[in-house]
Amino acid sequence: MRGTELVRRISGAAVLAAGLIVSGTCLAQEWPAKPITLVVPFPSGGTTDVLARALGDQLSKSLGQPVIVENRPGAGATVGADYVAKSKPDGYTLLMGAVHHTIASSVYKKLPYSFQTDLAPIATVAMVPNVLVINAARTPAKNVTELVALAKKASPEFAYGSNGNGTAQHLIGTQFQTATGAPLLHVPYKGSGPLTTDLLGGQVTMSFDTLTPVLQHIKSGKLRALAVTTARRSSVLPDVPTLEESGLKGFDIGTWFGVLAPAATSAPIVTRLNAEIVKIVKSPDFQQRMLAVGAEPMASTPQEFARRIQDETVKFARLVKDGKVTIE
Repeated sequence: MRGTELVRRISGAAVLAAGLIVSGTCLAQEWPAKPITLVVPFPSGGTTDVLARALGDQLSKSLGQPVIVENRPGAGATVGADYVAKSKPDGYTLLMGAVHHTIASSVYKKLPYSFQTDLAPIATVAMVPNVLVINAARTPAKNVTELVALAKKASPEFAYGSNGNGTAQHLIGTQFQTATGAPLLHVPYKGSGPLTTDLLGGQVTMSFDTLTPVLQHIKSGKLRALAVTTARRSSVLPDVPTLEESGLKGFDIGTWFGVLAPAATSAPIVTRLNAEIVKIVKSPDFQQRMLAVGAEPMASTPQEFARRIQDETVKFARLVKDGKVTIE
């Protein structure tokens, strides 16, 4: 190849690369030019919804465009995830994802999307402990041991509610049954809102819900917290023991929440969103709002978030197999 021809090709490649860099920069500068939809895969009133609205409020201010929270519940949070996975990857449709999505791939035999390949992790927002709660007026148990004893004598079976089939609450309940031998009936709901209503009304006996939707009822005395499901006690409920401290080994499940986009979303938009979300999560105002509802703020890079998703997908696949949890 002649020298002049080589120079011409190298120059052309350099111009193309420069053009791509400029176009990516311009894309990040121009975005967002219209409202953004943040999809919550659960009904309003639950932890995912509460965190999404708090984050959306701050993102609206920092991005200069409205962030509209849209609830798309169903099938253990997979309906909303599928909708976002198939949305246009332009940065205007995002998912408020949760730990439940890393479980779904193991419990649902057929999912219309892949959580690991069809969605791009942007940033985690918070970690919320799950807590075993009972209706204080209807169930006299003061600790896990007493609850298990009552459950073994109960007729019909004690019913425990979850956010849906294949969610963390469902898996915790299954693991609890295996560890204690307590005969429990699983009642799936579409989210924490309707679950909490029925728990307060006595339609179900207990739940392993996230702390956020039940915290006010624990403080009022309507619900009694018997244990948290994480390895450490919650800073919000320091007097409530862990399941490990209550004599049950191998429990360490909390619920993380984070923002994801369709997989083909451009790197400049992902980078911009990550920077804005991390800034919000680390702000004193947002941290105070999170702690007030029992959530622990947790920022991350997209890479750290991706590793968490990978690690927990493997972890829950093992728990699902051991617990023989399957859903058609």
